[in-house]
Amino acid sequence: MPELPEVETIVRCLRPHLTGLRIEGLRVLLPALIREKERPHFEGLAGARIIALRRRGKMILIDCSGGRSLLFHLKMTGRLVVCPKKTPPDKHTHLIISFRRSGRDLRFQDIRKFGFVRLVETSRAAEAAELRRLGPEPFDLDAAGFRELLAGRHGRIKPLLLNQTVVAGIGNIYADEILFAARIHPQSEVQSLSRRSIVRLWRAVPLILEKAIRFKGTSVRDYRDGEGLEGAFQNHLCVYGREALPCPRCGRAIRRLRISVRSSFFCPSCQRRR
Repeated sequence: MPELPEVETIVRCLRPHLTGLRIEGLRVLLPALIREKERPHFEGLAGARIIALRRRGKMILIDCSGGRSLLFHLKMTGRLVVCPKKTPPDKHTHLIISFRRSGRDLRFQDIRKFGFVRLVETSRAAEAAELRRLGPEPFDLDAAGFRELLAGRHGRIKPLLLNQTVVAGIGNIYADEILFAARIHPQSEVQSLSRRSIVRLWRAVPLILEKAIRFKGTSVRDYRDGEGLEGAFQNHLCVYGREALPCPRCGRAIRRLRISVRSSFFCPSCQRRR
């Protein structure tokens, strides 16, 4: 699933292509992509201008004139890409948005068909079911706010980082990389973390996410940016997907274990469980 760095990369990539364009029409090739009761409202977007593109957690919002926003969730394999109008849609293209006086379309593609799009009121977007329970954005937390976020919580730190109601946008790849940077074992109990460990963790979160954004995300399977290009952060991963390879810090073999049905990669020397 595209995580915060991938979704942020897509937004930054699409922003200069789409901002200011006026929607000509929407062609839905997979009706299940849009909830039945919302379909008539999508037709009313013709003529609306794209005002802004933004991210919340792992979701993309395209704000249009008239006070409405398109909310996209890419789920496992979804993509939002700009394509020349003359390019025939492939079998995984489920939505085509065309624009006036533009030679390009915006297309939503999804191999596994788990992704979706909703139309929400811009002023009330935060109240949408997909957004209202999200935790704070990782970049918005100062040290005190991060400590408060963890205070009184129980359980292992890796599942906590993946909990979108606690902090929004972090997924399996970046949770592993963040914990490695902070030298914290993924099975460590939250309540056992020292103040120093919590500070290291707080610093590691934006450090890893910003670096991944700089390299335009991680392409290990299906992810592509808004122009259909791969990211490059997979070339800078320290532990994720590197089972049995040497730790870049100490040289010991990276190990993998299952935590809450997910694979977790870590260095048993640099990330000792205390």
